[in-house]
Amino acid sequence: MQTQTRSIILEGLDRYQVVEPMFEGLRVILAYRGEPYSPAYIQGVSGAAFRISGICPCAPTCGVAMQPQDLARLFGYQVEHLAIQTDRPKTGDLGRLYPLEEVLARVKDEVRQGRPALLWHAFSDAEWDVVCGFDEDSGVFFGRGSYLGLEEYASAPQTRTLTGQDLCPTLGAVLIGEKQHEYDAPAAELTALREAVRHGHARRENAAPGGPWVFLEGNQCYDRWVAEFRDDPERRRTAGDSYCLSVMRSTHRAAAEFMRELAPSYPMAASQLKRAANCFEAEAETLDACESLLGWSAPEGPDPRRNAYAADLLAHASDAYATGISSVEKALRRIERELRYEKPED
Repeated sequence: MQTQTRSIILEGLDRYQVVEPMFEGLRVILAYRGEPYSPAYIQGVSGAAFRISGICPCAPTCGVAMQPQDLARLFGYQVEHLAIQTDRPKTGDLGRLYPLEEVLARVKDEVRQGRPALLWHAFSDAEWDVVCGFDEDSGVFFGRGSYLGLEEYASAPQTRTLTGQDLCPTLGAVLIGEKQHEYDAPAAELTALREAVRHGHARRENAAPGGPWVFLEGNQCYDRWVAEFRDDPERRRTAGDSYCLSVMRSTHRAAAEFMRELAPSYPMAASQLKRAANCFEAEAETLDACESLLGWSAPEGPDPRRNAYAADLLAHASDAYATGISSVEKALRRIERELRYEKPED
């Protein structure tokens, strides 16, 4: 009887190029599988490049337009999501739940077949990480995460995925199987632009300052983030501020690159797409300037002077984002108008 390989590492896996918890890991896997898409393109078609939600610690993971398995299917791949059975209550519909041992065994089988897999909380905290190797004798996985495994591969116990239950549900693994159909780029790109506009202009009722906290999106979320620091000199920096900032300053820079990638494919809207790119780039640069005020290493406060300065910077970032979304909306109108009047082929 043939024995299974007890130790294997898939070499040459790209590092994360975007600080983002949901889709950059899938991009790393797709790149390993031979797909040519840039980090910015994946951030754009997934919608992550345009998101601002919360502001709260869960926003980068729960304020998304789709799940990584949805994006993998969009690119034509067969996908399995294996949620892990635990003794903790589950939130949301995770479908069938699998024993931990079965999930880990399936992840290792994927690696044996030369296919990296996504595993929740494998190396980083409450994010999708990429597993590309394992060693049975030491009981560890090897791979990449959004802030771990950037040079040499990260490593952690194979059971680490269960240690994130205090932060969020244990989401399990996503296995990317064979490619079943080709990717429809125009359809995916236009859907992403429409969702960016919808998200940017989304409105929620009962979101007035001082009222019950409401999860906000887009411009409305930015407005509240600005107001919280502008109107409350005693407001402290929280994990939500730092995490959202660390993700958005990377993903919204990717939004600029995505706009520039799309411009040659949509010449009728190229000027609007390039204007949007400039706006998202300016937004990202302003968020970079916020790092010393609201980043993970910044003092929590309270600090009235810091709060006033942070509010000013966030207001500038908010204006750039709003203008960027408006430019996307104008570009989309031009594209859709062109498509409506396009003559059918003979």
